[in-house]
This record gives sequence, structure tokens and C-alpha cells, in this order.
Amino acid sequence: MLSNNRLELLKVKLGKQFQQLKVKFKTHYQDFRLYDLGSITLNGLTPKKGYSIKQNIAYGLKARQRLDLYISHQTQIKALIVFVHGGAWSHGDKSAYKFVGEAFSRYGYNVAVLNYHLAPEHKFPSYVDDLAVALNYLEQQQLRLGISTDQIALMGHSAGAFNIASLLYHPKNYALPLKPNIKALIGIAGPYHFDYKDDALAEGAFDQTIPYQQVMPYYFVAKNEIKHYLFLAENDQIVKPQNSFDFKKQLLEQGNHCEILTIPKTGHISIMGSVSSLFSRLFVTRSEIIKVLDEAIKNA
Repeated sequence: MLSNNRLELLKVKLGKQFQQLKVKFKTHYQDFRLYDLGSITLNGLTPKKGYSIKQNIAYGLKARQRLDLYISHQTQIKALIVFVHGGAWSHGDKSAYKFVGEAFSRYGYNVAVLNYHLAPEHKFPSYVDDLAVALNYLEQQQLRLGISTDQIALMGHSAGAFNIASLLYHPKNYALPLKPNIKALIGIAGPYHFDYKDDALAEGAFDQTIPYQQVMPYYFVAKNEIKHYLFLAENDQIVKPQNSFDFKKQLLEQGNHCEILTIPKTGHISIMGSVSSLFSRLFVTRSEIIKVLDEAIKNA
């Protein structure tokens, strides 16, 4: 048996290792926040033709319940994309994603880019609740907004991918009259099955007293006709690819559709930036997303 002194030394050593691990994750988090600066650059270089923007639309009564709507000028509108940004549930803003609205509106998709409540002031499921409120608002106000919600694609990056998956697969059933209209889920570098306890990036977004098995969408998959496309960054250093492989396995076991697509030469941050018109010729991200979206909408 270990002596008390050796136990104390072991405890101190493990404590130091844990703190080093947290510092490592926080460094990744700081890198992730640099994406905000990249978004400003992308937005400044984003084409201004081919769409119009309706900004700061209140989809609810609370301050963060706002969205920007990108209306395509194409003669044939294919569907409505509802995009949810990432940011470890604790930061991010719709204003940073003009390049996303432009990237898909040029292909005949209207795009709604949402804000939602942020951690640590707000924890799960508040940001998923916001998404449900936004979808109900878009359905109720579609004529006034000049859109159609007959066909919807949910798209999310990182934490946003978790949010859209949790809307569909959640311990409580959200009242969504337009749920049958959701034709596709596009999850980009998303975490769908992980333990958030003591996770430096996610611990503030979840109630640490609730086991992750009672939260993760992986555990609540139900049968439906939605097309699921999970996009992975080849060099993702923040979200483990196993999240997507686990989620796909569970979806297939329930009889659902799911495909995983890995995008070469991208990381956790750059996979999202690579959909922009500025970089679309260098990466296959946008073309692959358009391909699966068109397939899901056409076959709906």
C-alpha cells in the first residue's frame, strides 16, 4: 500500500497534469477566438450582390434572440438554411457569418443566421430552446419575411452542430409544427457524444451535476426521414472525429440516413471559413455541402 506521503505526492502530480491539460485546452480556445478576426476579414471581402439582408430580426423577446436573414436573388429558391454558429457555447455572433449567408444564397438558398444565449450565464438547454423558438417564429412569419419554410436544412458548426442535433434528439420533445419540413441536417465539426465534465471548453455550458448520458443527442436518436450529413475537418485538433462516427452508428442503428464526409486540408476553424466565396476554389467544402443539400431537397 502507498504511504500517506506518496499518496499526497501522487495527488499533487495528478493535479499539475490536470492543470496543464486545462491550459492546453484554453490555448485551443484562444486560437478558436481568432476565428472572429478571420470572419471580419472574410466578411469585408464577401461579394455584396446576389442577395439582400434583413438584419437583427427579433425572433423572441430576449436580447440574444435575434437573427439575420439572407434572401437569395435567384429566381428559383430551393430551401431555407438555418445556420447556428459555434464558439464553445460561450461566444460568437451572427454578424461574423455574412460570408455564410452569401456562400449559400448564391446557389438559391435563403439563409437565416441565429444568435442564441451564451454560457456560462446560460446553460444547456437554453441555446437549444432558442433554436426551437426561432424555427417557430420563421414558420409563423414566413409570408411577412418573404421566405418559405416548406423545406428546411439545419446547419451548424462545432457547438452549433451540437445545437441542431439536440433540437432533434433531446430528452424533451420540442413542439415544432414544421419538424416534418426539416429535410437535412448539416453538422460541421460537431460534438455529439462526449463527456463535458471538467472539459475546459465546455464545462461552463452544461450543468456539471447532470451526467452527459442525459444530455448528448447520441442517446436520444429517434427514427425519421431527415438526411444527416456530418462533415469532418481532416486536421481537427479540438473536436474528436469519434463524435461523428459514434453519432452515425447510432443514427444507422435506428434506421436513419447518415453520411460522413471528411474535408482535406482543413482544421476545426478553417473548415467553416472554407465555405466562403473567397476560399471556395481552394477547398471542396462548399461544393460538397451544396451537393448533399441539393440531393436532400430534390429527393424530399
